[in-house]
Amino acid sequence: MPLVDIHLIKGVFNDDQKKQMIEKITDTMVSIEGENMRGVTWVRVLEVASGQWGIGGQPLTTEAVRQLQQGG
Repeated sequence: MPLVDIHLIKGVFNDDQKKQMIEKITDTMVSIEGENMRGVTWVRVLEVASGQWGIGGQPLTTEAVRQLQQGG
C-alpha cells in the first residue's frame, strides 16, 4: 500500500490543482505498480504555513513561491 505525501506551502495551490496532483500522482504510481493497486494507493496533500518552510537557511513564503511560478 504505497503512501505518497505532497508537502506544499499553504495558499499557493488551489483545490483544483491539488486534486490534479492527487490524480496524476496516483496514475503515475499505478503505471509502475499495476492497476490492481489503484484502490490502495494513498496520496496526501499536506500544507505548511507561509514562512514555516525554509530553503537555503531562509523562510519560504507564499508570495515568494507565487513569484517563482510567474518566472521571477
